[in-house]
Amino acid sequence: MATFNKIYSTDTTIYTQSSVSKRIEALFLNNVGKIVTRAQILKAAKDPNTGVEPENWHQRMSELRTDKGYTILSSRDTTELATEEYLMPHTELRANAGRRVQPTKACWEAVCQRAGNRCEWTEDGQRCTLHEGENDHIGGGKVKLTPDHLKPHSIDPASDPHAPTEWQALCGRHQVMKKNFWDSSTGKINLPAIVQAASKPQKKEVLNQLLDYFGLEIKN
Repeated sequence: MATFNKIYSTDTTIYTQSSVSKRIEALFLNNVGKIVTRAQILKAAKDPNTGVEPENWHQRMSELRTDKGYTILSSRDTTELATEEYLMPHTELRANAGRRVQPTKACWEAVCQRAGNRCEWTEDGQRCTLHEGENDHIGGGKVKLTPDHLKPHSIDPASDPHAPTEWQALCGRHQVMKKNFWDSSTGKINLPAIVQAASKPQKKEVLNQLLDYFGLEIKN
């Protein structure tokens, strides 16, 4: 990641857009090239009428990346940003997939019954199992299950809305994770996003594998 000037936003605007996503989007568009903190995002995301902070603001922000195609950097992308610091370096949008189909009400009810009203995300043989309405202690907020294409939308946008076998129930955190892991413009696995989401020890493991593959070593 290229070096950038560490300019911190001093934005004190009260955002009144109609949704959490739009308020966060407006905050970043008003501060392109500037570092925005978690506290500033929470302030912008608040309901302008009630002052209530949204529980799943981080998911709305992730959707700006995955659904709208904005580039929003965090400490996972560059060591120049600290934890809870974010930066939109430009306003160029990446290509994204077309309009999504949704399962019918009866199909979704069948999916939820099959899942036991729990998230069906499976990783390394372990299933998420977060229950609808439960607290997500990692992602924050209450769990709300939403329908997800078993095949990535970018590969097969026309999943049968009547077939429960073509859908799964995912919590918001794992919906965002899956979107991040597939490039919506090509349908290919998004390896940079996967490495981005990995922990620091996992990043080091990947780095060591690449250095070994290319016969290189880190110079001090």
